Amino acid sequence: MAIERRDILLGTMAMAAGAPLAAPALAQPRAGRTLLLAAPGAPEGFDGDALRPGTQETVVQVYEGLTRYGRVMRDGRPYLNPDVIEGHLAESWTTSTDGKTWVFKLRQGVRSFFGNEMTAADVEWGWAKSFAQRRTGAFIANVSNVTAVKAISKYEVEFTLSAPSMILLSALTLYLPAVYDSTEVKKHATPEDPWALKWMETNTAGFGAYHLESVRAGEQAVFVANPNYFREQPFFTRVVYRAVPSAASRITLLRSGQVQWIHRPLLQQVAELRSDRRVRTQDSFGRTISSVRMNLRFPPFDNKLVRQAFNYAVDKPALIQGVFFGFAEQARSIVPPIVAGYDPSFFNYDYDPAKARALLAQANFNFDQTVEILYSQIFNWEEPMSIQVAAQLQAVGVKARAVRISDSDMRARGAPNRQDMPMFSFEDGPIVLDPVYATFLLAHSQGVSNRARFADPRMDALIDEARQTLDVPRRNELMREAQKLWMDEAPWIVTVYPTVWEAMAGNITGWCPHPDEHERWYDLRVA
Repeated sequence: MAIERRDILLGTMAMAAGAPLAAPALAQPRAGRTLLLAAPGAPEGFDGDALRPGTQETVVQVYEGLTRYGRVMRDGRPYLNPDVIEGHLAESWTTSTDGKTWVFKLRQGVRSFFGNEMTAADVEWGWAKSFAQRRTGAFIANVSNVTAVKAISKYEVEFTLSAPSMILLSALTLYLPAVYDSTEVKKHATPEDPWALKWMETNTAGFGAYHLESVRAGEQAVFVANPNYFREQPFFTRVVYRAVPSAASRITLLRSGQVQWIHRPLLQQVAELRSDRRVRTQDSFGRTISSVRMNLRFPPFDNKLVRQAFNYAVDKPALIQGVFFGFAEQARSIVPPIVAGYDPSFFNYDYDPAKARALLAQANFNFDQTVEILYSQIFNWEEPMSIQVAAQLQAVGVKARAVRISDSDMRARGAPNRQDMPMFSFEDGPIVLDPVYATFLLAHSQGVSNRARFADPRMDALIDEARQTLDVPRRNELMREAQKLWMDEAPWIVTVYPTVWEAMAGNITGWCPHPDEHERWYDLRVA
């Protein structure tokens, strides 16, 4: 199926939804409305720069950006329009003629749960924290060319860039570097912990719609609406985020009305849920790529012919049906279709076992060696896909086998300071809807999600020029060249872009898909 980016953004793809109940059985009195949510586990921390299980899902409810994407309605559903950037915590901005200095004027009267007003000092403090931690927020700064953030008045903050950036405004829609209530956070800082990171493991202090009230490790976290929130108060005044490790139990709780939202149903459960009138299921095209990655520092993957052969050996349509139950689109670029600049024209790896064998022979491949595909349980597709890919490689003579490792090992071995897995399954994608951000994230030698350490000076040069130019036609051409180079080098066995599904009570409405694939509780309400 041909997919146009605008179709995805505006929601013209077919959306499956269970029919709502005749009466909203879960509607509650206007005072004290509670959203009950079941997730695989309770959040293990609330510092967006140090992501742990459950962190991103919850901090996006607490910390909001200086800007936000526009929205459109299509077929009765809201969607983001990344072609439109609006003010959010910042109400306006100006930029210098060379594009290297931006001044953002903050919205006045914005207050945290603790009652402290947001000022430019809070923005400066949050960016300083991310710079100091040198983790996710620092990567956002790097790819956006931000070198310094400084409060120049109570409500004005200045961003200094090393080069012009067309990514900056989109990056500022994110939850990090976060705008903290630094007045409150500093109360919990110590000389040994100047950023109060220990306190942030069990506390929040933001200017967003929700605030963490309590957390019990391994059990649940309870959030309450920020009574001082600068927009209209949320429909749900309280959110209980419960740990329910069993996917089957989460489904049972949803169907029985004991919870109103579950995090990411298993794909094999979606078809069943779609026929249940008590439940609403909705989908959105995802921004991630499920893949099997090859590390070019390890033989035989240092040979491009081997990497290309492995791509020809894998039957992607069979994976879509057998692993993803039809809820995925074949991947044809490192840039997902939801992002402007996606170009599938360089994909040449349709299933062709004969060509795979010919390339392996040309590469003098050693058929006596065993190739291991490492996988974990971070994503529920990893095991079945790794097993099927191993079987398809075996069909062309490769001694391949799938080997399971722990989730913690997968994360540790894919981290920038290690990256020692020769071949493994993983899923990544951009949370900024921009092709330069996507390629920097996944294919630049400094990309934090470049987990197999693909390093090609030609690729770095293309991406670096693209992130420093305001010449749109040139930028687009650079991204075409980058996608062509990446596809020719074939560092991944590209498989699919998975569809994102959410399941909720039949009377819950308002879900708007976001690039990070997490709902915003502020959007949700009972019909």
